[in-house]
Amino acid sequence: MSTEDIALGLQIVPTMGSAELIDTIVVAEELGYSYCMVADEGLMLDVYAVLGAAARVTSTIRLGAVTNPYTRHPAATAAAIATVDEMSSGRAFVTLVAGGTMVLHPMGLERSGPLALMADTIAALRLLWAGEPVTWQGRRLSLEGAQLTTGTHSIPVWVAARGARMLELAGTHADGLVLMVKSDLADAFGIANQARQAAGDGDGGSSLTRVYLDRLAYKPEMIEEAKHLYGYAIMDSPPRILRNLGLNDDEIAGLKHAFAQGGPEAVGRLVSDELVASYQIAGTPAECRHQLEHLIGAHHLDAFFVNIISPGPAANRELLTEVVAIATGR
Repeated sequence: MSTEDIALGLQIVPTMGSAELIDTIVVAEELGYSYCMVADEGLMLDVYAVLGAAARVTSTIRLGAVTNPYTRHPAATAAAIATVDEMSSGRAFVTLVAGGTMVLHPMGLERSGPLALMADTIAALRLLWAGEPVTWQGRRLSLEGAQLTTGTHSIPVWVAARGARMLELAGTHADGLVLMVKSDLADAFGIANQARQAAGDGDGGSSLTRVYLDRLAYKPEMIEEAKHLYGYAIMDSPPRILRNLGLNDDEIAGLKHAFAQGGPEAVGRLVSDELVASYQIAGTPAECRHQLEHLIGAHHLDAFFVNIISPGPAANRELLTEVVAIATGR
């Protein structure tokens, strides 16, 4: 697959107003994007309200929520995604994450038993989307005579993962895997594929949709912005990712100390352009296109997603347009 053939998507962190968010999805569809997923950030815009509204004003782009099994019961998630699927004539999908501090802490929730809860969530979603009454007992969840009123649904379930055990779970249980660290793609896909092969699923992962989500830095100011977000990547990453970023123990300790003392601004002052480039696609537009082309070929990517984290309709339209140009060469 080449850059001209790869499916494009966007993830929106809903920091903007609802009208702007929905307009951004409409613009993405007009530009040829195949997927849009909106992050379920708990206390920001309600993800299902805006996806439902987007479903009514779009016709081709697939619409998904990035959600977790802690802030919403998976049965409620199943019903919500099924509603988006019904409103969009079958264009819904869901990406599951194990929950992060930014979302769980304000609600006083602990991230306990993420592997068991994630496996139970995937099972519960699929059982409910079969459309029949469900009585079922998982390791952490149960259903008692539960049945959706919207009938049957065939909705892809993706998992965004970093840790090895969650990658293995994605390989054996999910329809797709979303990764977010450029230099870790080979190892992360390898872990998921090995688990999939061991479970007897085909030839080791060929049916697993492979997605790379990147912020993409193709202007000097984007690279500088990436430096100030680097601290969050360090704090949330397992040792395997830190090694793949090329960091030694002293460098990791120094960056974590800087984050503890002065937050992302302090980390940003220590991060070089080279460190940014190990984490994400960065450079001139031509260099970014070359990197993306290499990643598609090396890792057999099915989709490339760009992350939208800031409000500004004109800026986001420009970003989406320029990503198309970088990805396709047009």
